[in-house]
Amino acid sequence: MAATVVASGAGVAAAESNGGVRVMPLGDSITEGTQVPGGYRIGLWQRLVSGRYTVDFVGSQFNGPSSLGDHDHQGHPGWRIDQIDANVQGWLRTQNPRSVLLHIGTNDILQNYNVSGAPGRLSSLIDKITSTVPNADVFVATIIPLSNSGQENAARNFNAQIPGIVQGKVNSGKKVHLVDMHAALTTGDLIDGIHPTAGGYDKMAATWYRALQSVSGSIGEPGGGNPTPTPTPTPPTGTTSAIRGVGSNRCLDVANVSQTNGTQVQIWDCNGQTNQQWTSTAATELRVYGNKCLDVASAATADGSKVQIWDCNGQNNQKWRFNSDGSITAVGANKCLDAPNYSTANGVKLQIWSCNGGTNQRWTRV
Repeated sequence: MAATVVASGAGVAAAESNGGVRVMPLGDSITEGTQVPGGYRIGLWQRLVSGRYTVDFVGSQFNGPSSLGDHDHQGHPGWRIDQIDANVQGWLRTQNPRSVLLHIGTNDILQNYNVSGAPGRLSSLIDKITSTVPNADVFVATIIPLSNSGQENAARNFNAQIPGIVQGKVNSGKKVHLVDMHAALTTGDLIDGIHPTAGGYDKMAATWYRALQSVSGSIGEPGGGNPTPTPTPTPPTGTTSAIRGVGSNRCLDVANVSQTNGTQVQIWDCNGQTNQQWTSTAATELRVYGNKCLDVASAATADGSKVQIWDCNGQNNQKWRFNSDGSITAVGANKCLDAPNYSTANGVKLQIWSCNGGTNQRWTRV
């Protein structure tokens, strides 16, 4: 069927990144851009650039023209809701998006796949997304029109359930937002009765852009990418305490009370031992054992760089800034101390990551 056509230039993601807020375009061929490679992502990218937002599209797939500055996405031609659901946790854990743009359900209609159950499958998919990346904003779109009258009637019935699904998630405290994409296009905007023309994709881009702008933090701030955490006064020199993760309720810990250079720090149940006692210094270091410093390995600046202990040396990769939102910034990299993928288990090794305000990046002295 038409929805399974793969656009030219499609391929495996090349992990393009400009260090901005991570946004995952998620769905089927309409996300991938069948008929117009890159699809709505072209116009959305151009609007983000014009608006001076710094955004990193993420996903395991890659396609689109040179006018699309970041080709990564998670669009899969021909895929239904259940197929996205079966794979989404792995994608989310790998990509750790700050915002998710979800347009899915068209192939359930086109394949006449248990259409009456599609709203329930969508609800379950949203739950899986919000449980895997609980601090991400999830934008759920109604599906765009279809030219076939019978399929369009089924699409309308499916779409009619989505506002209630989204409201139920909101009532449960989830960061889920409704985007009325069906109203943004008409069948005149379709090139083949299913996929938009270039102009139709641009209407989708404009709709996504307005939705993202309406939710603070979902694409950062104009001119700055991620909102820059506001510094707070550094704890008084000589202050010694444990540092507990807000999301995990576990403490910054050196594994096995090791004093070996290069030992990666982790989170562990707070126990008051010396390997969990961190002293702030006038040089903005965080010292443990009196002579070892919290250190970004090899003075790296990339997302995912490991955090370890090392002999104190006064370099920028051993300087840390406490912020008003509870985050702790590695001064040399301007990235936040981070528990990967919002993990909360004992032994999770810590890293630096672009600051996003998540509970896995917030800490408190205890």
